[in-house]
Amino acid sequence: MTDLSKYRNIGIFAHVDAGKTTTSERILKLTGKIHKTGEVHDGEATTDFMEQEQERGITIQSAATSCFWKDYRMNIIDTPGHVDFTIEVYRSLKVLDGGIGVFCGSGGVEPQSETNWRYANDSEVARVIFVNKLDRIGADFYRVVKQVEDVLGANPLVMTLPIGIEDDFIGAVDLLTRKAWVWNDHNDPAKYEIQEPPADMADAVEEWREKLIETALDQDDDLMGKYLEGEEPSIDDVKACIRKGTISLDFFPTYCGSAFKNKCVQLVLDAVIDYLPDPTEVKPQPEVDLEGTETGEFAIVDPEGPFRALAFKIMDDRFGALTFIRIYSGTLEKGTTVLNTFTGKTERIGRIVEMHADERIELDRAQAGDIVAAIGLKNVQTGHTLCDPDKPATLEPMVFPDPVISIACAPKDKAASEKLGVALGKMIKEDPSFRVETDEESGETILKGMGELHLDIKVDILKRTHGVEVEVGSPQVAYRETVTKVVEDSYTHKKQSGGSGQYGKIDYILEPGEPGSGFEFDSKVTGGNVPKEFWPAIKGGFEKSMDRGVLAGFPCLDFKVTLMDGGFHAVDSSAIAFELAAKAGYRQTLPKAGPQLMEPIMKVDVFTPEDHVGDVIGDLNRRRGMIKSQDATPTGVRIKADCPLSEMFGYIGSLRTITSGRGQFSMEFLQYNPCPKNVAEVVIAETKAREEEKKK
Repeated sequence: MTDLSKYRNIGIFAHVDAGKTTTSERILKLTGKIHKTGEVHDGEATTDFMEQEQERGITIQSAATSCFWKDYRMNIIDTPGHVDFTIEVYRSLKVLDGGIGVFCGSGGVEPQSETNWRYANDSEVARVIFVNKLDRIGADFYRVVKQVEDVLGANPLVMTLPIGIEDDFIGAVDLLTRKAWVWNDHNDPAKYEIQEPPADMADAVEEWREKLIETALDQDDDLMGKYLEGEEPSIDDVKACIRKGTISLDFFPTYCGSAFKNKCVQLVLDAVIDYLPDPTEVKPQPEVDLEGTETGEFAIVDPEGPFRALAFKIMDDRFGALTFIRIYSGTLEKGTTVLNTFTGKTERIGRIVEMHADERIELDRAQAGDIVAAIGLKNVQTGHTLCDPDKPATLEPMVFPDPVISIACAPKDKAASEKLGVALGKMIKEDPSFRVETDEESGETILKGMGELHLDIKVDILKRTHGVEVEVGSPQVAYRETVTKVVEDSYTHKKQSGGSGQYGKIDYILEPGEPGSGFEFDSKVTGGNVPKEFWPAIKGGFEKSMDRGVLAGFPCLDFKVTLMDGGFHAVDSSAIAFELAAKAGYRQTLPKAGPQLMEPIMKVDVFTPEDHVGDVIGDLNRRRGMIKSQDATPTGVRIKADCPLSEMFGYIGSLRTITSGRGQFSMEFLQYNPCPKNVAEVVIAETKAREEEKKK
C-alpha cells in the first residue's frame, strides 16, 4: 500500500493571465516530468493541449497531471481563469485537498480571483498563495498582500520577501530560515545560491518574521507561552503550527516569485509538501442516500474501506471517453464492476490510466487519495458517484448554475446534421454548464452557455474537433417572467364523454415569491374537499406550466400557489383531472397577476487605463449599467458595475475601441431584475415576431 501522507492533490487557480499555466510548466520542469518548458504565449504549454487553448493563450479545460517532488507524489490540476469556464474550477476544487492561488504581482486580486477564492472557501480547500510576475513593471508584492486582506477578507501569512522588484527582481528571503535564495541565471531554475539576506533588508526581515512567528504560534498555547517568555521556538515547531493553521484555513502561507523567469518556484513546491494536507487530513466527504439526505456516514480516506469515488470530469479524446475520478476510499482494479448510484446501473472499468495532460500511463490499480482516469464507462456524468455494488452510497453531488445566454445553430448540410447530435451528446457530458435544446416548432438546435466566449469556443470545438460545420444565429438572452400581484382565483375542470368523466375544482391564491425562491406550493384545504392524494397532482400541474410564461413564453419564476379549497367527484375525480385543472388555472390566473419580464443582470468588472475612465463609464451608462465602484490600481482603474446581459453583446469590441486596445473586462451572472417597460415591450414584440416566423 502507498503511504497516503506522501500524497498531495492540488489545483492551481487564478484570474486570466496571472500565470497559472506557466507556474504548472515550471513545476513539471523542476520535478523532471518534462525536459523542455513550453510557453503559453508560444502555444506550447503542456497542459494547454487543445487547439483553441494554444491559439488564444488561455486555459479552457482543467488538465490533470502527476509528478514527484522530494519523494512526495503530487496530482496537479491546472484550471482555467476565464469567467466563462468557472465551472471547470468549481468541479476541480470539489475533488482537491489543497490549492495554489496565483496572483499577478502588478494586477493583484482580479475579479476572477475573487470568484475562484469564493469557490475554494465553499469547498474548504486549504491554499498557499503565490504572488507571481514580480519581474513585471508595476509589480508590488506588499500591495498584493494588502489586497488579499482587503478584497478577499483572507489572512495571508507572508513566508518570503522579494529581493528587488521589476527588472531588479533576483530572488526572495525565506523568513523562517532568514536565508536569501538568489537566481542569477533566469533560464535555469536550478541555478540559485542560498546566502545571507541583503543588509538593507535586515529590519524588514525581522519585522515580518516576528509577525509570521506570532501568527503561527497562535495555533499552540504552550509554544506561545514560551515564546512570550523569550524562548525562541524551533523551526520544526513553527512549521507544525503553520501546517495546522493552513489546514484549518486560519491563514494562507504567501510566497513571491516569477514563474516565467524561473525564480522561487522551489519554495512554493516545498510549501505544498510542508503545509498543504494529505488526503487523510481533509474533512471527509459526507455520504447521502438516493433521496439526497445526508446519512451521517462519511467516505473516510482509507484504502481498506468500501470503494467510493466521484467522477468530476468527462473528456472525449481520440481514444474515446475518459472519466476523471477522485477515489475517496477503497481501491479500484481494472476489470472490476462498480455501481453508479445516480443511474442505479453497474459499469465495468475497462482500463485505468494516470494522466499527464493528454499523455497516459496505464495502471493496474488505484487507491484512496488517487486522481485517475477510467476508460470504458458509458453512462457516467460529472458529479456521479461510483461505489462498491455490495455497499452502495452517494457522495455529495455537484450543483451547476443555469446558463444565461443561448444561440440557435443549424447544420450546413445533411452529413453535418447526422454528426451534430453525436458531437453535442459528447460535449454535454464533458461540460455540465453547457445545455442543448431543440425548438420543437422550428426544429432549430439551441445551445445554452455561461457567456459569449463559452458558446464561441463550443462552436469552434464542433467545427474542429468534431468536423461539424454549423450556421449560428445571433445570441439570445435567457429572459424570465414573474408575477407582481396577489390574485385569488378558482378553476373547475369538467369533461364528460360517455363513461366516467373528469372533474376537479380548485380555489387558490397565486402570489409573488421571494427573489430566487423558484416555485412554492402550500395547501390550506381542510375537511377533505380536495383529498390529500390529489395535492401532488395540483402542485405538478402548476410546476409543469412554469416553463412557459404568458408575456413572451419565457419560463416563469418566483411565485407561490396556496390551495385554499376546491371540490371533487367520487367517481370522476382523478389525479390527471386535478393536474389539468392546475394547468388551466395557471393560464387563466397569470395574466391577472401583473406578469413582468425579468432580465439577467451581470456583475461586470472592467479594467481601463486612467485616460479613458470617463469614456468607459459613459459607455456603461448608455448600456443601462449601474456603476458600483471605481478603484485606482498602479496600472489603471477597475470599474465595477451591474449591467443587463442584453446590452453587453459585443462589448469587448467597444471597450477595445474606447481604450485603444488596452481595456479588459470580465462578467458573471448576478441576478434577475425587472425589465424596464420600454425594453420589455421590444423584447415581447420581437419574441412574438420570431414565433410567427417559425409558424410560417
